[in-house]
Amino acid sequence: MRTIVVLIACGLVLSGCGADSGAGSPPAAATPSVTVPSAPRPSPSAGSASPSSQSTSPTVIGTGIKTDRSDFGVMLFDSAGQAIYLFDKEKSATSACYGACAEAWPPVLTKAAPKALGEVKQALLGTTRRTDGTNQVTYGGHPLYFYAHESKNEVKCHNVAGFGGLWLVVTAAGKAAPA
Repeated sequence: MRTIVVLIACGLVLSGCGADSGAGSPPAAATPSVTVPSAPRPSPSAGSASPSSQSTSPTVIGTGIKTDRSDFGVMLFDSAGQAIYLFDKEKSATSACYGACAEAWPPVLTKAAPKALGEVKQALLGTTRRTDGTNQVTYGGHPLYFYAHESKNEVKCHNVAGFGGLWLVVTAAGKAAPA
């Protein structure tokens, strides 16, 4: 019975946003963070620190959130161009999207403080802890999501009903774009 309910819920979301050939696979841009190599290690003669006391782990960079133009005005995207949405059912920074909801609408995750790019306001960026311990990016107090069946620079799901609320693109001001 539960499988039928999940399939029906996913079908409602897919029908509202339009199916595509990539259905079932999350967007490639949904990678939560990127890493950059740490500074090169100095030669043993360059200092008195022993090699074991020097860090070789990469520096974690937070998820980049940028703005770009769309049919709905200037809105949020991740740094790779994946459209970002909010769920109007959520009235605080606490996520209400888990299970089948999070499969269709993967949360925007980060391993470090998210980074503002373009017209994004750093002061509006934040994080909220999900029940699995991961950190979800928030903007203007709203948890942020991708739609799992969109490609880079594609916006199919503004003003779409699903999982008990509306999915809306997010403006640079941290509000939902007009429906």
